[in-house]
Amino acid sequence: MQGKWRLKAPDKREHQGGALTSVSPGTARQKRSSPHTRLACLVDPGSFSEFGKSALARPFSGLGTRPEGDGVVTGSGSVDGRTASVFAQDSGALGGSLGETHALKIVRLQQRAMRSRHPLVGLVDSAGARIQEGVAALDGYGAIFRQNVLASGRIPQICVVLGACAGGAVYSPALTDIVIMQSGRGQMFLTGPAVVKEVTGEDLTGEEIGGARMHSHHSGLAHLVADEEAGAIGLARRVLSYLPDSCWHTPPAVAGRPAGRMPAVPSEQRKVYDVRAVVGGVVDGESFLELQPHFAPNLITGFARLEGRSVGIVANQPLRLGGVLDAAAGDKGGRFVRLCDAFGIPLVVLVDTPGFLPGRDQESKGIIRRGAKLLYAFSEATVPRVTVILRKAFGGAYIAMNSRSLGADRVYAWPTAQIAVMGAEAAVGIIHRREIAEHPHRRSRLVSEYREHVMTPQRAAELLAIDAIIQPADTRTVLAAALREIGHPPPVFRHDNLPQ
Repeated sequence: MQGKWRLKAPDKREHQGGALTSVSPGTARQKRSSPHTRLACLVDPGSFSEFGKSALARPFSGLGTRPEGDGVVTGSGSVDGRTASVFAQDSGALGGSLGETHALKIVRLQQRAMRSRHPLVGLVDSAGARIQEGVAALDGYGAIFRQNVLASGRIPQICVVLGACAGGAVYSPALTDIVIMQSGRGQMFLTGPAVVKEVTGEDLTGEEIGGARMHSHHSGLAHLVADEEAGAIGLARRVLSYLPDSCWHTPPAVAGRPAGRMPAVPSEQRKVYDVRAVVGGVVDGESFLELQPHFAPNLITGFARLEGRSVGIVANQPLRLGGVLDAAAGDKGGRFVRLCDAFGIPLVVLVDTPGFLPGRDQESKGIIRRGAKLLYAFSEATVPRVTVILRKAFGGAYIAMNSRSLGADRVYAWPTAQIAVMGAEAAVGIIHRREIAEHPHRRSRLVSEYREHVMTPQRAAELLAIDAIIQPADTRTVLAAALREIGHPPPVFRHDNLPQ
């Protein structure tokens, strides 16, 4: 086994600008790359410096072999010229199982990253705790988890799942900031198929229990998914391009690029559109990286650039559930806002929501508790926060989407905006219930009057709930000017990035 997977420097043909170039998609699925080859895909050419290569597993009885490095390669390298601590587990050495030495190498790497204040990226592919080492392996995981927590909100932590990740091992990825999975190969589950069948009678595959689709669509654990290994590692490089080295550094800036064309958004409130087109008309061209696109898709989150500066995007998506906020959206939005705030990334919020999703199902799922996470995150945030109300902003969802009352630095509205406790039809039905019952023909007039006198952006501007009414075509210019005026927040530690 050790001979088949011996650790060696990657062939130069395998690395070109941080990407695997000599492995076709079909071949990539048939054969796993070595940990060194994977790390060569992650870091800049010639920049990797390994430590702990000669470490060996403790000589426990029953351990047939003691591979050099004990199943994990640790070290540092540069990613686009910026230093990062990196590790890659070797599933070909004792299945990549974690024993005492394996864990100690990762813990030492985590401590180095914290001391030098630069990001940590882990390439995960492990069978889990090494059974032969018993409690030593379990304590190894505990030590890693503790370092994950101590680093939370201080240095960016990214986990790329390229193979198995089972049992207690799954908690380290869950404690990091961003989780990326390779489709068809990466799996995360607490309990494997055999145990699940024994306990519950369900006959499921590892992919069904903990594959990339399950975690990207349902659990929300996976932020990004790629079909191939090189694509997953490339996503880690891209995520790092938006994040600072640590909370004590300013997020990186690049040369700005023109935005796309601002789309024509339907003025009719019931007509849907893709808010990502509006995002494309605001941010630098091709800079938007959406996170968790299939989890709570009624709320869009992701990184982008505005005039070359990193920003976080939070936007209601009218294509899904009309853009309502539900329990899952509270989890998704709350943690993303806290991630951006932890690392000094300004927030741009685009609002078009009819409110929180009503019903027994949502109440039982904890929409109050989970929706409160979004309120808390925005209220707590100290980074620059700018909001644009595109169309409707009703009820508690208006407040939750970074309203002036939650401390937004700037709030703007398009002329098509409607801001109120609820929609005009529902409001009039309550306020004028008796009058409408006696004179049904008055309903349309009362609805028009309510819209004109209560819901307009002019009314909100009079009450200083918004700063100005702006034209859609001017949105990018106005937002960029606002962020320049507010300036960069001081690079300090604010808070951790608690899992949601």
